[in-house]
Amino acid sequence: MSTAERNLVIEAAARPVQRAPGLRVVGALLDVVNRVVVVVSAIALVVAGVVLTHEAVVRYVFRHPADWQDEMAVFLLVGATFMSAAWVQARRGHVAIDAVAELLPAGVDRVRRFLADIASLAFCAFFAWKSWALFHEAWEDGMVTQSTWAPPLWIPYSVMSLGMTLLSLQMLLQILDSLLGSREEA
Repeated sequence: MSTAERNLVIEAAARPVQRAPGLRVVGALLDVVNRVVVVVSAIALVVAGVVLTHEAVVRYVFRHPADWQDEMAVFLLVGATFMSAAWVQARRGHVAIDAVAELLPAGVDRVRRFLADIASLAFCAFFAWKSWALFHEAWEDGMVTQSTWAPPLWIPYSVMSLGMTLLSLQMLLQILDSLLGSREEA
C-alpha cells in the first residue's frame, strides 16, 4: 500500500460514519462509550508501564522484589486490550489481509467483507458469552489468582466480558448499517 493510499485510509477512519437513520442514536451512544473506554484504556496502558518500571527499580536497585506488580500490569493490559477492541473495530483498524481485496471487484469484495463481519460477530459473541460464564463462575466461587497477592479473578474476567460484548455490539451495528445502508441505496 502506498503512502497516498494509507493517507486515504486514515482520512476515511477520521470522518464521521454515515449511519442508517434507524441506527443513528445507537451508533452515537456506542461512539461515546467507545471514546470514554479508549481514554481509560490509554490511561491503563500508562499505569501498566509505571507499575512495571516501579517493579524493575524496586527489584534491581533496592533489591526488594514484590509479587503484585506483574499481576497488576497483566490485569491492566488485558483490560486495555479487550476494552479498546470496539473502538478499533469502529475504525476498521484490526488486522486485515488486503491482498485478496485488491484482486476482487468492488461488489464481490463488499460481500466478502460482509461475510467476514458475520463470522467475526459469531466468534466474538460466543467469546463474550463464555467470558460472562467465566466471570459468573469466578464471582460465585470466589476464585483468586495463585499468587500471594491473590486478587479476585472476577476482575479481569469482567473486563474481558464487557470488552467482548462491546466489540460484538460494534460489529452488529456495522453489519446492520451495511444491510440498512444497502437497502436505502437500492
